[in-house]
Amino acid sequence: MKKTVIVSKQNPGCLVQVLWFALIGWWAGQLWMAAAWFLMVTIVGAPLAVAMLNKLPQVIALRGQTVGVEVTQVGDLERVKTTSHVPQRNIVLRAIYFILIGWWVSALWMEAAYAVCLSIIGLPIGFWMFDQVPLLLSLHR
Repeated sequence: MKKTVIVSKQNPGCLVQVLWFALIGWWAGQLWMAAAWFLMVTIVGAPLAVAMLNKLPQVIALRGQTVGVEVTQVGDLERVKTTSHVPQRNIVLRAIYFILIGWWVSALWMEAAYAVCLSIIGLPIGFWMFDQVPLLLSLHR
């Protein structure tokens, strides 16, 4: 039995993403980040804050969700299964990482990404940096 997993992101076109960022994403993303960090401080709102920060790439630049395709081959038969998420790391490991490292590293990273995006030339790098926020925040894949 051979198993192959292919992971891709589905995004709107580059022009749509740039227009979204120019008209809405630059200010909505900053408000989204501020609301998420306020919820994070309340402790009770932390789960919602993590979910909000995981959605940050979508708010800033309409960056799509990760889509996975799992292909299992048994002999001559192939079975294709589409999944909307990638298997995650152990939740205990993710919680420890978030408490010790994720919350402050992701804050610095997001502000740097925001500054890079404002330079216009840095938009592709900034969008990529925002895509990495879930990973830096809580090891979310």
